[in-house]
Amino acid sequence: MLPMLIAIDGPAGAGKGTLAHYLAQIYYLDCLDTGLLYRAIAFKMKKKGKKSVDKEEAIEEASRLQADDLRNPSLRDEEIGKLASEVAIFPEVRALLLGFQQNFAKHPSPGMQGVVLDGRDIGLVVLPEAPCKIYVTASPEVRAMRRLKELHQKGINSIYEVILEDIKVRDARDWNRDVSPLRPAKGAFILDTSELEIDNVVEKACLFVDSIYPESRKGVSSLSE
Repeated sequence: MLPMLIAIDGPAGAGKGTLAHYLAQIYYLDCLDTGLLYRAIAFKMKKKGKKSVDKEEAIEEASRLQADDLRNPSLRDEEIGKLASEVAIFPEVRALLLGFQQNFAKHPSPGMQGVVLDGRDIGLVVLPEAPCKIYVTASPEVRAMRRLKELHQKGINSIYEVILEDIKVRDARDWNRDVSPLRPAKGAFILDTSELEIDNVVEKACLFVDSIYPESRKGVSSLSE
């Protein structure tokens, strides 16, 4: 069997990253959250005291990005996420990071069945040849509530209305940018997680993956076993 290629796209907070990690465990896949690439650049700029994104500096940081830069837990901070969405609008940055992502996809680790990448343009730009494409979505209101709960669990106070407005702004930026706007790829399985628990999301996704790669789960245990 050829190495598995799974491309997952969707807006912020829809659950694509969580799904990608579950699929990586179920099918023995290397997993790359491509949003971390943009967050890593944003983090480096913030360390320099930048409160907004400078295009030339973003391009410079993208050209120097290393795999080790993605391991910083601070990349998940809310402020870094906002800066990252600004970094992602620059075509030059996206072009530099494209090679990083495609190289990852071409070289799965020994013993792995393939790779799963999640982001905003995986199915359309990064891995258009991927046989298995999933577009994960949810209403802005549901995504805002999920983010609010996540922040509260971390002991961070926040306001639902503020988070909702931020999500709508990020959605507009993702959908309306000139290069690689957020869209479902042709043939992608549209998975709306608004009313679903994670077990149901994973089950529906696995049914689709199995339809594309019917031999993929031979000898592979599910997470529930």
